[in-house]
Amino acid sequence: MADAQDLLPSEQPVRLLDETGRPVAGAALPFPTADRLLAAYASLVVGRRVNDQAGALVRQGRLAVYPSSHGQEACQTGAALALAEGDWLFPTYRDTAAVVARGVDPVEVLTLLKGDWHAGYDPYEHRVAPQATPLATQLLHAVGLAHAARLRGEDTVAMAMCGDGATSEGDFHEALNFAAVFKAPVVFFVQNNEYAISVPLARQSAAPSLAHKGVGYGVNAERVDGNDTPAVLAVLDRAVAAARAGEGPQLVEAHTYRMQAHTNADDATRYRSDEEVDPWVARDPLLRMEAYLKRKRLLTKARRTEFAERAEAVAAAMREGVSRDAEPDPSELFAHVYSTPTPQLREQAAFLADELSREGS
Repeated sequence: MADAQDLLPSEQPVRLLDETGRPVAGAALPFPTADRLLAAYASLVVGRRVNDQAGALVRQGRLAVYPSSHGQEACQTGAALALAEGDWLFPTYRDTAAVVARGVDPVEVLTLLKGDWHAGYDPYEHRVAPQATPLATQLLHAVGLAHAARLRGEDTVAMAMCGDGATSEGDFHEALNFAAVFKAPVVFFVQNNEYAISVPLARQSAAPSLAHKGVGYGVNAERVDGNDTPAVLAVLDRAVAAARAGEGPQLVEAHTYRMQAHTNADDATRYRSDEEVDPWVARDPLLRMEAYLKRKRLLTKARRTEFAERAEAVAAAMREGVSRDAEPDPSELFAHVYSTPTPQLREQAAFLADELSREGS
């Protein structure tokens, strides 16, 4: 049994870059390689463009809703890049940029948020579970998958993403407890963006940090500056490696901020002021990463152009794909309820087919 002191997260969130993009003296972890940092920056650029384009599609009435992760792209990128090809990502509704970074077609990702289907992509193709709208339910699914993989002798790791609000749900605690008891290879990645819709963190938890919640379950925990891309990568790399090595579940709390409203249906000005938001503008993960890469002479003009063009191509594909109207098939109502349809479902499906046939004739 681990000593409680050994499970405690660092007193301050891990940082590798300050807010101007300069390396922090005496950093606790080594920097990721230059190639990984460039890949991370390219993903940041695409993630920001995905967020902005999705917001525009909502305003045009082409998407029903969109929960933006603008300002949290370092967390999105880190979650995707820290995983091996055979690992699984369990995202929330706000993690569209992470799902795209994992290689899923953004048009397929937005099928859910357009209201056309429960999930528009095949979870097995990229090992990305459907985005979860109910808080914390995906954490239990991640633990189940990771536990099963361990029983089969596989080295699969599950990255279970959630927000600060989800840590107040019973499923969060059940997932941590089960994972700890059975040493399931799960990384619980909490993006603490300071608000659960309109409820500030101070009204959600009295713990010193959300990472401290892991101690009570025997789960190793760490805190990281969620707007510091190299630090997020380094901390998640270490957590994934520990889970894969059989050291049990890991809990990482990323300190970040939700720059925009909860969704397009939310009016954030009713519960927070511009004075509170403004300081976070200077902590933008994209600008911080860009400043570091420029100082290191890694971000050439040609590379910036390449990354920007790649992001614009993604945005253009989003506009075209989301604008296409889907042809609804009413029979799909019954297709994925049970692996073997019940007699009641078969009866209902036959009744609907008959009604549609009568309308057609």
